Amino acid sequence: MKQYNILFLCTHNSARSVLGEALASTHPSGKFVGYSAGSTPGTSINPIARELALGMGYDENKLRSKSWDEYGLPDAPQMDFIVTVCDNAAGEVCPYWPGKPATAHWGFPDPSQVKGNDLEKKAAFISVMNGLKKRIDLLASMPLDSLDSMSLKEIHTKI
Repeated sequence: MKQYNILFLCTHNSARSVLGEALASTHPSGKFVGYSAGSTPGTSINPIARELALGMGYDENKLRSKSWDEYGLPDAPQMDFIVTVCDNAAGEVCPYWPGKPATAHWGFPDPSQVKGNDLEKKAAFISVMNGLKKRIDLLASMPLDSLDSMSLKEIHTKI
């Protein structure tokens, strides 16, 4: 079975995009290899995002903030799909992506900005994780070989 590379982009690559990477890579369909990056990556992964990713069985060694420039290099994996998950990254000028991948914006509020106690903060991350999971589940059910950007964007409106 062919696996599809999907890159999740956000500004800091510390929470939402990391959850997308982990969800895609551990998806039960086995159809995806997830990646994540940011336009201005932070220095670390948010601890709650790390905990949730590890809970999915995602490899801890892959959890690091990365610049999206890494994926524009000639030796980088070629992406089939690119999804922005924060409004800031969606509005930025992205690098050139070799291979003309299908692109979409699946915006989610930044869970790391939630104020409150630890349970409220974790609930915000779980909400984003569940929203991403629904979209990845829907993506996995589609005819991936013929999917274009318009179809990928429609996933956001079907949820």
